[in-house]
Amino acid sequence: MRHNVLVPRTLAVANQKGGVAKTTTVASLGAALVELGQRVLLVDLDPQACLTFSVGVDPEDLDKSIHHVLLGGVKVQDVIVPSEEGPDLVPATIDLSTAEVNLAAESGPEHLVRIALRPVTSQYDWILIDCPPTLGLLTVNGLSAASEVLIPLQCETLAHRGVGQLLDTIHDVQRLTNPGLEVLGVLPTLYDGRTNHARAVLETIADTYALTVLAPAIPKSIRFAEAPAIGQSILSTAPRSTGANAYRALAAALLETR
Repeated sequence: MRHNVLVPRTLAVANQKGGVAKTTTVASLGAALVELGQRVLLVDLDPQACLTFSVGVDPEDLDKSIHHVLLGGVKVQDVIVPSEEGPDLVPATIDLSTAEVNLAAESGPEHLVRIALRPVTSQYDWILIDCPPTLGLLTVNGLSAASEVLIPLQCETLAHRGVGQLLDTIHDVQRLTNPGLEVLGVLPTLYDGRTNHARAVLETIADTYALTVLAPAIPKSIRFAEAPAIGQSILSTAPRSTGANAYRALAAALLETR
């Protein structure tokens, strides 16, 4: 599958269920793309600011964030945290938790992220958006700004129960705000290929929802928990680990579909 997508390629990483390695995927995939010579911008749309923290930025030290951009008066280029060795970042803070109420009063509130990012799109090859673990207005904004959506999914029986709801939201976005949005597929995370159960869950997802299952699956590893604690991705903290190499392989595969 090849995409005729204008620069940048904008990927929303979404799943309303927490604990599926959504933020880990944004940070690690972003770092892997930078290793491949790509210009990458990460966008944190989660009020918990886990992505911001995981790349070494303390949200409490920030005066301005994506919250201030969406509410107007601040330009996105004024809040971007640049990185010499990794992706740049549009950070989040806890202020974003009040944004949905305020944004709902705006005209065309589902387009605010896309509009906010427009001045910097020519500077990047990829924009990766970390959507919050909800199906609210911030996630709809992320989907409306994206060319594609990637769904990280933990390979456990109950983990896929919300996939149908997420797909309903994606279909609404395709119908109402972003007809060009494509579902890139499901990325298996926290995967233990030694168990029949994990493999069976993957088959169920593919059969039930007719979704592409992306490869390679991201293995379960303590290395992923260690990386954010020191503000780096697993590609820096454990560069030869199976987890780091899995994200490198995913990045390489995505580049081939440009």
